Amino acid sequence: MTGVDVAVADRIMTITINRPEKRNALSIAMREEFAATLLGADTDDDVSALIITGVDPAFCAGVDTSEFGVNKLTAHDRRYRVTPVRALFSLRKPVIAAVNGACVTGGLELALACDFIIASDRAQFADTHAQIGAMPTWGMTALLPRAVGVRYAKQLSLTGERISAHRALEAGLVNEVVAHDELEQRARTMVTLINKVDPAIAQTLLGLYDRGDGASLAEALAFEADASADRVANADLMTQRSRQYRSDEAR
Repeated sequence: MTGVDVAVADRIMTITINRPEKRNALSIAMREEFAATLLGADTDDDVSALIITGVDPAFCAGVDTSEFGVNKLTAHDRRYRVTPVRALFSLRKPVIAAVNGACVTGGLELALACDFIIASDRAQFADTHAQIGAMPTWGMTALLPRAVGVRYAKQLSLTGERISAHRALEAGLVNEVVAHDELEQRARTMVTLINKVDPAIAQTLLGLYDRGDGASLAEALAFEADASADRVANADLMTQRSRQYRSDEAR
């Protein structure tokens, strides 16, 4: 029992952080299993998308601070070791963070690394790295400003203040907010809609958005043009998928 529960149903892998007595803080063993599970899902044909959530009342409090200093990592290790967030970056399948409660520090970095964030109306968000005397290592200073803008990201990181799910929605941090009891179903509904898309199209679109984030407009347009040209080269497949989509919609 490491505290990382994995279930697969209807081609959806649900990863549940299950350590509520520690507010779902990730121990070293949990982080290793989490990363390995994500890497395995990427090559598993029985998995089309993933949902990450936590056992109430928290989503994830980040790393287990009681283990600080247990692993003495070199600068090289810190830069290149596989972490849950780095594994998420390498994943080619859609990932939804279903944030059910407090999403703090490393937990916030985990959510930010997902493609979509659906928040329960009980969710709260905060970056407390500075308050505990730590520096981010999972991408906070790169991911947070891309979501909410540089000024607000600086405010959140330096004050450590918690914001509600609805404030997070206003700031652009999350995609949507739902009633707590509807969180799981909404996440699964979103995946069901995504699963109607050709997996190759979904993978390409996610890749374009990720590559285009931070690129110049000219570069992003070039990425899209190249991807479109590759798709047009498979005209027969495009026609087949279009007919299938229209058939599904007519039902």
